Amino acid sequence: MKRILLVLLAAAALDAAAQAPISGLSARQRYPWNGLVDVSLTLADGAWRYDLSLAATNAATGEALSVATVYPRGGAAGDPLRFAPGEVRLVWDAGTDVPESVIETVVLSVSATPVERPADSPLYIVVDLSGGASAASYPVATLDAEPAGGFNTTEYKTTKLVLRRINPGTFTMGSPAGEVGRWDDYETQHSVTLTQAFYIGLFELTQKQWSLVMGSNPASYEGDARPVECVSYNDIRGSSAGGEWPASDAVDASSFLGKIRTRAPGYAWDLPTEAQWEYACRAGTESALNSGKDLSDPYEDANMAEVGRYDYNTGDGMGGYSEHTTVGFYLPNAWGLYDMHGNVWEWSRDRGSDSLGSTPATDPKGPTSGSSREMRGGSWNNAAKACRSACRSSDTNLSNRRSDLGFRISMTLSE
Repeated sequence: MKRILLVLLAAAALDAAAQAPISGLSARQRYPWNGLVDVSLTLADGAWRYDLSLAATNAATGEALSVATVYPRGGAAGDPLRFAPGEVRLVWDAGTDVPESVIETVVLSVSATPVERPADSPLYIVVDLSGGASAASYPVATLDAEPAGGFNTTEYKTTKLVLRRINPGTFTMGSPAGEVGRWDDYETQHSVTLTQAFYIGLFELTQKQWSLVMGSNPASYEGDARPVECVSYNDIRGSSAGGEWPASDAVDASSFLGKIRTRAPGYAWDLPTEAQWEYACRAGTESALNSGKDLSDPYEDANMAEVGRYDYNTGDGMGGYSEHTTVGFYLPNAWGLYDMHGNVWEWSRDRGSDSLGSTPATDPKGPTSGSSREMRGGSWNNAAKACRSACRSSDTNLSNRRSDLGFRISMTLSE
């Protein structure tokens, strides 16, 4: 039977105008061998989309091999190989391209050419909330790079709200069998493709930001730069129009999002969908934590202690509190997002479901019916296993105001 063994070399150099180094390049032939080779890689972050090209040679002879039949995993031959930064999964039909050869070692390389930067798509959007609850409008600024001193300052945790662009891409949602702390059927793995760029808050929404919009602070554990909590799904989106997602993306005018939409019009401010949240949290990783590390213990784990406040590091002094703490004190992920693990649970837009299923999905919006809404990220009073990238929970009481539950804002960009 024909056999192809793959040896990977570094990806080819890229256009200097917009570098997007390829990392994590790997390939594996299917077993039992059916002619298909699975290829995966990660494109570093940036605002460009890239066309990928693959080349292969027979290491023994130096002969160039055909790599004509390559397509995105879950797609079909002829589909374009244009991707936004993030994880990329491809399939090479080597059985079609190299039908007769018995090849012991193949050298595979991948190159990426920057071809498209969507118009009017800055890397950051910053909303100035300093006018407070009586303001008629909130100025919105755009930035292509961090300001001097960065965003991890009091200003961007209190009077200004900063969101970061997340480019479209495909990722594996859910957790693999054997991940420490996995909740089995509730986290089934499947491929998800997000076709639209979206923006998401660098930080969980803080108490000062909430009070500037709504005029009061509902939190149990007060602190301007701590995440707002004791805010229900209905407080954020509303219980009337805001309860209709996914049939409608409307929100109640009196809700937090209703007020933001009125004062900063022209942007689809909302909660992230569950898929958007996990994609943003992972930032290209497949590990239990977005640091690229896994858990060794489901309860107390040093790797979890690096990336967020949880039940076993409440005494570490980070942020100065023993419950949830000031946002931005633990390690951010590769896309600069803080506190995706721990601190407070975060509401997502989607209705709750008992399983993610195993079928590939494109721009999923969750179930069309049901009384619960999904929450993500775990909190300060949870064990490490509840704070994993794939961990899911839900609340059936959409008026529930809990001291371990907040949110971060998002905005989907149509292109």
